[in-house]
Amino acid sequence: MTTASNTERAQKVDMKLEVVVIPVSDVDRAKRFYGGLGWRLDADFAVGDTFRVVQFTPPGSPSSIHFGMGVTSAAPGSANGMYLVVSDIEAARAELIGRGADVSEIFHRAGPGQPPVSGRDPERKSYFSYATFSDPEGNSWLLQEVTTRFPGRVDADTTTFASVADLASALRRAEAAHGEYEKQLGHRDEDWPTWYAEYMVREQAGKPLSS
Repeated sequence: MTTASNTERAQKVDMKLEVVVIPVSDVDRAKRFYGGLGWRLDADFAVGDTFRVVQFTPPGSPSSIHFGMGVTSAAPGSANGMYLVVSDIEAARAELIGRGADVSEIFHRAGPGQPPVSGRDPERKSYFSYATFSDPEGNSWLLQEVTTRFPGRVDADTTTFASVADLASALRRAEAAHGEYEKQLGHRDEDWPTWYAEYMVREQAGKPLSS
């Protein structure tokens, strides 16, 4: 018998995106490319002569990619517009170029659905700055700079950072905002750790920020 309690428990089961499958024709070439980007090699195993799966995970990502032989029937190179969220798009672009990727110039959009404009968003608005690159097969990736999530996109009771770099970036933004706050106070804020913590949690949850 289904009860309201059972339904409520079922709705709270986490469903985390674990793997995205991308189609390639040359498994070893793809392995060299993604390994060269500095992505973590998690697995490379074969069963006979008709099946092989390789798994890589981008730095700080909770999700991974699979490619190989006998993994998908999709045409090689047909995976398009896969998003890689970064906290600093200029630093991410420079690192990828340094690792051999052919990354586009950075561009931004004045608003949703608007045509691309050259350069980073002048106001550094979250979600608005991009760059693109492709793997040797033609599978395309979109870098998107996200520093503050839209309201409702993050559990307000849970704050996580995908990497040391993301945490450091959040701390720098909190430091800058706290400097302005202390100017308003007119004296040193002795409880600055609490202010930092509240600011970083509210920023990630997309809530109004203290200032």
